[in-house]
Amino acid sequence: MVFRFANTLFPLDQLRGEMDRLLSGFFGEVPDGPWLGERRGQPSINVWETSEAIMVELEVPGVKHDQFDISVAGGELSVKIERPDVRQQGVTYHRQERPVGSFTRVLRLPAEVDAGRVEAELRDGVLTIRLPKAEHAKPRKIVVTHAG
Repeated sequence: MVFRFANTLFPLDQLRGEMDRLLSGFFGEVPDGPWLGERRGQPSINVWETSEAIMVELEVPGVKHDQFDISVAGGELSVKIERPDVRQQGVTYHRQERPVGSFTRVLRLPAEVDAGRVEAELRDGVLTIRLPKAEHAKPRKIVVTHAG
């Protein structure tokens, strides 16, 4: 006997789950999450903000440090990746999900940054970009004085 959890608070999620189950028989496995089909081939990305900087992480397995073109202009971060086709001759590929070619992603930054101090590091297939906030964009503590 199979038990399936039905989330009655979100009927559209339930409908999507049923549609995914139905369509998986025709098209193979359907990716999790509604956003993956729209951006197939784009690396997963995390963006978060601290009081000092905006941090961006991209999963880029197999990409070398010289295959990136990163720039900051007009309140946007642009990341261009050139991922070469590394297919081997004389072999038969049964599945190839890692995309190849040129890829560009532009992110609107939530605060103004100091473009001269941006740092990028590639480690274990993860690109981490640290975008220090401009001094005037950092939060400031305002002292309240007593008038009386």
